Amino acid sequence: MIERALISVYDKSGLEELVEALGEYGVEIVSSGGTARRIRELGYGNLVEVSDYTGHPESPGGLVKTLHPKVHGGLLLNREDAAHAKWMDENNVKPIDIVVSNLYPFEKVVEGGADLKTAAENIDIGGPSMTRSAAKAALLYDRVAIVTDPTQYPEVIKTLKENNGELTTDLRRRLADKAFKRTEGYDSAIVEYLAGMEE
Repeated sequence: MIERALISVYDKSGLEELVEALGEYGVEIVSSGGTARRIRELGYGNLVEVSDYTGHPESPGGLVKTLHPKVHGGLLLNREDAAHAKWMDENNVKPIDIVVSNLYPFEKVVEGGADLKTAAENIDIGGPSMTRSAAKAALLYDRVAIVTDPTQYPEVIKTLKENNGELTTDLRRRLADKAFKRTEGYDSAIVEYLAGMEE
């Protein structure tokens, strides 16, 4: 059963329904910045700020929030492996069961033309890193689910309800596949933008 979710999204549409569904199973949500504020506005009580969880303050401009061993350790390490579990216990790293992360809108920002500084400011770093960590864990251990688009929320909610707060292997693997396609497309958009500047 899902016990802990990490939610960090640029596009906050559909969060109300997803958060409500997670609340039905008492899921602890770890979140940061504007996402945490939105979840708090929705009245969700079981919420922990990323900075409180990691013990490290968010950097100016929100540039460094989720790039921390307590986040990626909670995703990439296998609680069923004795050595992993020992390290997690020693370092107070808690397992994260689901990540909900959509990225800064780089494609939209550069679509109509953007200078280099504006484009670079909209290159997401933490989001793709979490996305890849969660997708890798889904494939390695069949454990973490990675949700990269609000259009995926209805199926996630439906699966949670049908499986008493758990997700299925099939869904985790399909979401991981979509996650890697998303990060591939995101990086391709950055490469295309930079190539266009050189022309």
